Amino acid sequence: MIDSIDLKILYILQNNGRSRLADIAEEVELSAPAVMERVKKLEASGVIRGYQALLDGKKVGKDITAFIGVSIGNQRDIDKFATQMRHYPDVLECHHVTGDESFILKVKSANTGSLEKLLGEIRSVEGVTRTVTKIVLSTAKESQTLELNGG
Repeated sequence: MIDSIDLKILYILQNNGRSRLADIAEEVELSAPAVMERVKKLEASGVIRGYQALLDGKKVGKDITAFIGVSIGNQRDIDKFATQMRHYPDVLECHHVTGDESFILKVKSANTGSLEKLLGEIRSVEGVTRTVTKIVLSTAKESQTLELNGG
């Protein structure tokens, strides 16, 4: 069960994953070992899935961000498609959705040539009947931070 102290810890870690345990402990008014135990429990239960640096795609050569809607013709191909998408590093997110498409993919690619190659590979996956691609011109907001009530 996640309590208000856990929510405060999660809030702090979401906003700065490099926060020191001592600083978190001071903020939530617990000892550092108590905070460490809570963080380990949050990790073990899967609430905290991992830690990573957030990179600026353009600054590391991934100049194109696109969203690709993918239609799958047969329901039996849904799981195979999702599994296949895990093998493409430029596919950052793969969501099975309702609506006109079966999946929405978020991709970051070096340029239009590499995006075109990726689209060809996606279209060749068994079951794919159609793709619709939207290239991002600019981004007003991009976040992985969840709102936490009580944090």
